[in-house]
Amino acid sequence: MPGEGYQTARARPPIDVGGTTFFPMKVVVCASKEDLGEKAAQDGARRIREALRARGEASVIVASGVSQLEMLARLTAAEDIAWHAVTGFHLDEYVGLPITHPASFRLYMWQRFVQKLPLPLAAFHYVEGDTGDPGAECRRLGAILSRHPVDVAFVGIGENGHLAFNEPPADFRTEAPYLVVDLTLASRRQQVGEGWFASVDDVPPRAISMSVAQIMRSAAIVCAAPDQRKAEAVRAVVTGPVTPDVPASILQCHADATLYLDPASASLLDGR
Repeated sequence: MPGEGYQTARARPPIDVGGTTFFPMKVVVCASKEDLGEKAAQDGARRIREALRARGEASVIVASGVSQLEMLARLTAAEDIAWHAVTGFHLDEYVGLPITHPASFRLYMWQRFVQKLPLPLAAFHYVEGDTGDPGAECRRLGAILSRHPVDVAFVGIGENGHLAFNEPPADFRTEAPYLVVDLTLASRRQQVGEGWFASVDDVPPRAISMSVAQIMRSAAIVCAAPDQRKAEAVRAVVTGPVTPDVPASILQCHADATLYLDPASASLLDGR
């Protein structure tokens, strides 16, 4: 796999299969994880500025996790964005986990995105996983999101190919913006491996997640997926079939999705 420096590729034009249009994803292989973060942030920032110029406001979806650290550090440093006109939405959160827990995605969002911005956002809508009624929380967030067309979704890919916390086999059909999901053992192990929890037993078994359909409604998707441990999932997402068994493979069906990789995560691709 040619992993030196900056490369992009879109192998084929859109194709139609059984009435579904597939857009071979734009894949950007960067020189390093830091370079990946910079280029993904530049892409997303450009799209936010375009939405602000066109409508005077913008809406974004923001993911958490180790894979997003470099991208968020650079995105929050973009002082030329009118952040006070941007509304943010949170992708997912564990059911029952308080915001005070070190692994809380709400805490992550506050520490690494919201409070780092040079201007306060118009609003940031957190997933409150510990309200006691996850179904009601899904409906609350869905009602808000229905009033805010999303200009750009910043997402990652799980080691098992999950998208947000849509675990394999993912529900590609539900139209609900948010849903309650059961976490697979693979995902719970990933959270331990990334250092968020001491053991698998400590990881909550359920989460609230933005649905696949809702993520796919975004005008553009910027997906940051660095590190060797993501290489198998990346290969399946980019070169395999679109299947609920690899939830992030659905990105092949989006007209404007860009996957940002570093040499390690791109190491199992063939270079095309």
